[in-house]
Amino acid sequence: MALKHPAARWALTVLLMLVGTFIAAVALEYFLLPNDVMDGGIVGISIMIEHLTGLPLGALTFVLNVPFLVIGYKQIGRTFLISSLISIAFFSIWLALLPNFHFVVTNDTTLGAIFGGIILGAGVGIVIRRGGSLDGTEMVAIILARLSPISVGQCVLLFNVVIYSVAGVIFGWDKAMYSLITYFIASKVIDIVVEGIDEAKCLMIVSDKYEEVASAISDRLGRGVTFLNGEGGYSHRQLKVIYVVVTRLEIAKVKGLILQADSGAFLTISNVADVLGGSQRKKPIH
Repeated sequence: MALKHPAARWALTVLLMLVGTFIAAVALEYFLLPNDVMDGGIVGISIMIEHLTGLPLGALTFVLNVPFLVIGYKQIGRTFLISSLISIAFFSIWLALLPNFHFVVTNDTTLGAIFGGIILGAGVGIVIRRGGSLDGTEMVAIILARLSPISVGQCVLLFNVVIYSVAGVIFGWDKAMYSLITYFIASKVIDIVVEGIDEAKCLMIVSDKYEEVASAISDRLGRGVTFLNGEGGYSHRQLKVIYVVVTRLEIAKVKGLILQADSGAFLTISNVADVLGGSQRKKPIH
């Protein structure tokens, strides 16, 4: 059941940020760092500075992140700034506490890179899902994207290419390549945690038998459908376009229902980043 009271929602957010940052710190301290595998962004920079100077990693991560967040304040807003500061503070505290336990899960670099990436991605994903961030370089990437033709994702990638290139010089190119594996795995796990395994899909269906198609989807899947007014670009004939959102697991079933109702229907399928609202009742796939 969703929490309605703002204080309860905020308490849950802080709790999940605490858990998410703990998971991310465990991945870093017990899987990655013992094998000289590193993360990207500010954390990666902090790891290299710690290696060269001996300064504490937790303090470096916090100190280096704050200026980036302040620079990007106008782009990210007050709420995101506060959430990010809280999550970064938690993360820095965990990075200061966990080394005291002198615990290492594996000394196998391959296993450390793979499982470290999975666990790191899960922790960071939880933080992002609750509206926070552990990497201030994204704020600068947003600003640079506004001032240049490159996208935010390309800016972040460029930052990390530079970071991993420097890491290759410091730790060796083998370790840098293992770090890239970790980065790739963590990115995929973050997407799964933030967007969910049961990914939503949007279907746009053009059919002369739109009533039959809509009834089949509604009756068999329990999904609500929306009719959009369309017009043929060549014939200028008025037509109905059916809009419906289903889960990835329902795609095969809904395609079969559409073809049964109208074998000549035109169908397009695209990904949906997020779904909010809607009162339709989902029925089991059968």
